[in-house]
Amino acid sequence: MQPANRTCLTSAVRTSAFLLCCAICVLSPQPASAQTSREPVIFLDQGWSHAEREWYYQFSQGSSTISYDIYLNLEVAGSQEPFRGDANNERFGLIPQAANPQTNPDGLPIGLSKTPVPKMLMPDEHVGDYVGFTCAACHNAQLYYQGKRIRIDGGVNNRLDLQAYIYGLDDALQATLNDPAKFDRLAARLKASDAGAKSALRKRFEADAARVHQYRTRVLVTPTLWGPSRMDAISLIVNRVSSVLPGIPENWSTPVAPTKPPFLWNAPQGLWTQWRGVQQVPIERNLIETMGVFMSINLHAKSPKEGLFESNAAVRNLQDVENLLARLAPPKWPEEVFGKIDREKAARGKGLFVALCSSCHNAWPYTWTEPNKYGKRFILVGLVPQSYVGTDPNQFETVRDYAITRQLSPYMPGSFKDKTLAPTGDVYYGVSKAVLESAIAKASIPEADMANLFGYRELPTPRPPMKVYKAAPRDGVWATPPFMHNGSVPNLYEMLVPARERTKKFCVGREFDPVKVGLDTTCTPGAFEIDTAQRGNSNAGHSFEEAPRGNGVIGPLLTDEQRWAIVEYLKSIPETPGRVTPFGGPPAR
Repeated sequence: MQPANRTCLTSAVRTSAFLLCCAICVLSPQPASAQTSREPVIFLDQGWSHAEREWYYQFSQGSSTISYDIYLNLEVAGSQEPFRGDANNERFGLIPQAANPQTNPDGLPIGLSKTPVPKMLMPDEHVGDYVGFTCAACHNAQLYYQGKRIRIDGGVNNRLDLQAYIYGLDDALQATLNDPAKFDRLAARLKASDAGAKSALRKRFEADAARVHQYRTRVLVTPTLWGPSRMDAISLIVNRVSSVLPGIPENWSTPVAPTKPPFLWNAPQGLWTQWRGVQQVPIERNLIETMGVFMSINLHAKSPKEGLFESNAAVRNLQDVENLLARLAPPKWPEEVFGKIDREKAARGKGLFVALCSSCHNAWPYTWTEPNKYGKRFILVGLVPQSYVGTDPNQFETVRDYAITRQLSPYMPGSFKDKTLAPTGDVYYGVSKAVLESAIAKASIPEADMANLFGYRELPTPRPPMKVYKAAPRDGVWATPPFMHNGSVPNLYEMLVPARERTKKFCVGREFDPVKVGLDTTCTPGAFEIDTAQRGNSNAGHSFEEAPRGNGVIGPLLTDEQRWAIVEYLKSIPETPGRVTPFGGPPAR
């Protein structure tokens, strides 16, 4: 829900953009008690076949974190437990996945994949297979309720603590470097038995360890821990492409805007994506996400002839995943698991939602743009000024104003070409554009496929709106707790109360709450506590109270009966399972 003013949807037609997406997540490992049961996973009808789902879980985006064979044989710090084991993956919130000879022969968790890296991108390091992240690590979820596991494809992994995962990986690598017994066990598993083989292994192990340690100590440095499912995607990506990879440490920005990954159903159909409503072109968005999670990119060479802007981007896979996501249905509430929907209450809630919320949160069968030159229409989404909705503003304050350009200066956009200093956003845009153009050229995409690659958007897209939050349709939102862009509200019920009455400190539990529709907030040992007084964690705004609209107030004070009716409606949508939104708009009548 967001303000009930009619400017929300119409403003979405007039503006457009380019900025960023998803990268890295959060805090300290979950306690052993948080490990999953072994009941069969319940899959909902979201329009995908089993084969399509399994491809999505493990496809390669081009990310390369550490050598694949080292990853498979690495021990955790402090014990001989395998780092890649299910118990360790569950500890950090990664979802274990059974081996599949076609897509996942080594039984990697959802969101990790094997990817080859060529010599030109690793001139002094190991050339071959690496393990890396994919979008499914953050954008796929599993809800837990009374021993049951419910898979939400394209959802929000509210258990993933990727900041802690990177810390744990760094600890494991450093421990192996410094413990001869650990290193000898690794060497034995990799059959590096003689002195020469062990020396070669140690050299590439040191390179892997240095890469992860650099990420931990120069990219993932935060004033406060973020907690499960949250990340400052903007800072993490911008830091990597403007500071770490080009070797300009002065450009580093402090990550202060933890944000949860958005759900992916209806994203290809929407006019805008990202929480800030700043992107339309899918290949730009998807490549930028990969840039944030260890994709190999050459940003230190002096010119493109010497390899500048070369990358390991898997452009065709990124195109394929976008086409697959265009056929992803929002998940329907499983009544056999969470309880029956009260249809009469949901109907009353629908009337309230249409009156109070639908001017920004488009409702099925949706309002669409007019057809573009490709004959494609897109779902209108509300673009609500932060000053109106009043939610945490740190998304717009997270990166420094200017960046040093050095070897990148000849490739800066517009008037900043050849300048030694440029706005950080323009440095980021210039680098991203050059990397994308290089990757597309290397992929040799046929001209007939280019419109599809760019999501059938008319190029160039308009400039992005400034300081707005995107209000997308709410179908399937019930499956994506906690709520608000920064995960600062534990359940849907509290999204409908005056902001001052929301829980100001709560723990992010594992168990789903089907009543208030959120997560258990009990502070059990080891659970992460969100303190909304900390920077980036505010749960102000989006408030329903008796006050003039704006400055964080978006609707009138609701009765408790009205709140529960709206919650019941949000549980009920989509009304049919497997309802895929047609890409390009509904058929002409």
